[in-house]
Amino acid sequence: MRVTRGMMRRRLVALLFILTGALALLVGRLLFLQIVQAPWLSKMATSLHTRTIKLIGTRGSILSAGGKVLAYTASAPSILAVPSQIKDKQQAAALLAPILNMPAEKVQAALSKVAMAVYINPGGRRMTEEQAQEVRNLHLQGIYITEEGKRAYPYGSLAASVLGIVGQDGGLTGVEREYNSVLAGQDGYIGYLSYAGGQPIPGEGETIKPAVAGDDVQLSISVRIQQIVEREIEKVVAQYSPDHVTAIVENPKTGAIVAMANYPSFNPADWRSAPQENYNRNLAIWQTFEPGSTFKIVTLSAALQENKVNLADKFYDPGYYEVAGHRIKCWKAGGHGSQSFLNVVENSCNPGFISLGERLGKNALFHYIKAFGFGKKTGIDLPGEGTGILFPLSKVGPLELATTSFGQGVSVTPIQQVMAVGAVANGGKLMKPYVVQDIVDPKTHTVVMNRQPTVVRQVISPQTASLVRQALESVVAKGSGKNAYKEGYRIAGKTGTAQVAVNGRYSGSHYIVSFIGMAPANNPKLVAYVAIDYPRPKNGAPVFGGVIAAPVVGQILADSLTEMNVPPDPNGLPKKYNYFEQAPVTVPDLVGMSLVDARRMAILSSANLKTMLSGSGKTVIAQSPAAGMKVPPGSTVRIYLGNKEQASVVH
Repeated sequence: MRVTRGMMRRRLVALLFILTGALALLVGRLLFLQIVQAPWLSKMATSLHTRTIKLIGTRGSILSAGGKVLAYTASAPSILAVPSQIKDKQQAAALLAPILNMPAEKVQAALSKVAMAVYINPGGRRMTEEQAQEVRNLHLQGIYITEEGKRAYPYGSLAASVLGIVGQDGGLTGVEREYNSVLAGQDGYIGYLSYAGGQPIPGEGETIKPAVAGDDVQLSISVRIQQIVEREIEKVVAQYSPDHVTAIVENPKTGAIVAMANYPSFNPADWRSAPQENYNRNLAIWQTFEPGSTFKIVTLSAALQENKVNLADKFYDPGYYEVAGHRIKCWKAGGHGSQSFLNVVENSCNPGFISLGERLGKNALFHYIKAFGFGKKTGIDLPGEGTGILFPLSKVGPLELATTSFGQGVSVTPIQQVMAVGAVANGGKLMKPYVVQDIVDPKTHTVVMNRQPTVVRQVISPQTASLVRQALESVVAKGSGKNAYKEGYRIAGKTGTAQVAVNGRYSGSHYIVSFIGMAPANNPKLVAYVAIDYPRPKNGAPVFGGVIAAPVVGQILADSLTEMNVPPDPNGLPKKYNYFEQAPVTVPDLVGMSLVDARRMAILSSANLKTMLSGSGKTVIAQSPAAGMKVPPGSTVRIYLGNKEQASVVH
């Protein structure tokens, strides 16, 4: 085919258009990359060349109700080295070694490691601030000063289950976990641009985002009351060798938990050396078991609220109660005979409480059980809370109604029981429990969050609550809770002795004994609960809550009220003493007397009280216990001696 000039012209024009189009596409692509995609490409390039070193924010402290530090992060400056940035490692090591009191070879070995960053510690010890400043003054490239922290506990294992533990990823249990986001603060970083080998790009500098310290958390836990509780638990363990012990003390007016402890416990500073079950579960909120007779408080409250009983009404106990062809026995062989319902409460008589359950009926009884918070989590601000187990109402027959009325067949947690009895103590209001009172900014000391008491619901009337408290005070003064009695402190409470089911049958030797009490009975400031799992008394002594757990709660309440400066009240019910018990004697007023007269006092000698002297002088200027206090016969009165002028001032 002959190529003409016209054809050549058309081909050249077509080629010109193709080249122009290609050039336009190329220019457009360049413009797209330079203008549209430039920020994204720049960001990608920066990210590829950016190296960051994480800075950990100092974890906030955990404080007691009185502001005492229970857990804090002990931080100290540390050297963080980036080996790829250090050109002359030998020279850097030679400069650092004398400051850190380390061999230069050891420092150089650390600087030569194939790692993005390494810590250099001076001889395994924490570096001082003076050493850190000397290192800063060297201005060595690739050497950074950062803060390194370790959790510390000034009170050791005190309140360990409440505090919880901390791992590499933050809080794992307790308050440390529940409030991890508050305590942890915010991490920072040191950022720099580097070549592929890690060397910094000249002229680019560093980007430093400082770490932000976490807030402090202030608990409702009282150090002194917590110490009292843990002291009493130690005594129980030494005397009875139980499997577990749980104790809780609550302020019933607010729902604040002022003490919470478990045995076995652990040291939060060395938690990895303890068995996992010790630190992984807070028995006070997690463990569920049949409550036994402490649950009778709910049945009594419901019956009084529904006007199904008057405490003066009579009831005859032959030693058993017939229910659906089953004979449920009273704990006392032969029964209690004719008694009032106040006596039923004092004697913890199962047949009497079965009668109350039948008068209420299953709908009313289970309504109150749920209203008191059983069968549902309390909502306490700690992780791992249990729920407990109740019979479904559709499966409650006469036998289930009977056993539930005296605390058998249901499963509850210790914290549920404390909050239920707290409602009786405060006039009928079920409160939401809590252990954290405030969240505080450690820099400004301002309160970021302040906890206000939360009323869940009104369960019973104030009048009913008052009647129940009166009955429970009588339990301690005259009934099964007499071992909790403390002269002048008006303790009200209820015993509990529950058999533990083993392989579907109730064990004849494994019991959980408990006692729950409040004081002062007329206006309770505290509710205290102790549960002792499988106590093993020596010499075959009886296993009853009134024998083993009641004295523990009595001592906790008496010592705690003394710590709170709550004065003794002489208007409580007098204790009913049996043939084997000795009535207390009144301590005489010895202040102002001469030592000779004090010792010769007829009341002192007839009461068989002993004396112990402190100080020097011829006149008694103070005494302990104070005049008017009642103590067991044979007790010791400490006499403080001085001169007459001191005695008149004290008196």
